[in-house]
Amino acid sequence: MVAPPGAGARAAGPGGAPARRRTLRWLAALVLVGAAVLVGAGAAATTAAPAGSEGRAVVVRTPDGEVLARVPLTGDRFAVGYRNSVYTTLAEERYRVLPDGRFALVEIAADQVAVLEEYYALPGAPRPAPPGDRRGHVAEPDPGRPAVFDVLNIAATDLGERTLYVPGAAPVPIWRLVTGEDPTVLLETER
Repeated sequence: MVAPPGAGARAAGPGGAPARRRTLRWLAALVLVGAAVLVGAGAAATTAAPAGSEGRAVVVRTPDGEVLARVPLTGDRFAVGYRNSVYTTLAEERYRVLPDGRFALVEIAADQVAVLEEYYALPGAPRPAPPGDRRGHVAEPDPGRPAVFDVLNIAATDLGERTLYVPGAAPVPIWRLVTGEDPTVLLETER
């Protein structure tokens, strides 16, 4: 039987399959390859996640539980920056999230050495911050007085300009989120 021209039949090309079937096979192959690439990329992203993140986020809430900010962690570090009221200069307290969800103060940074030497009275000498750091000087906290928190209670005032820094996320100006009379906020990590 011979199909008349224009009746939808196509001549078989190399390999004997009609052109329409070859096109559908190629499309199916592309879809399968694309799906495999996406699944592989998702698995790579999952395995490449830094230790300590595991779906955690830094949460800032009011004392009555209202969530002001929730920032996913891409690693196990975050910082709270502020304007030091004594020296009127910027400083940061830098934290590492522990496996149990608490977080520990691991570094203090400031634009002025006096904040580290006098205000914090740290036993070790401050050192210049590495290139690209937000602050000019860094120091280790006092090892004799470890600071580990489940919840950190801070005053988010206009004077202090408390700001949350999480790597990979935009800075969160906590002090601008507080709308009531009480500037108290609670900072914690959660899954």
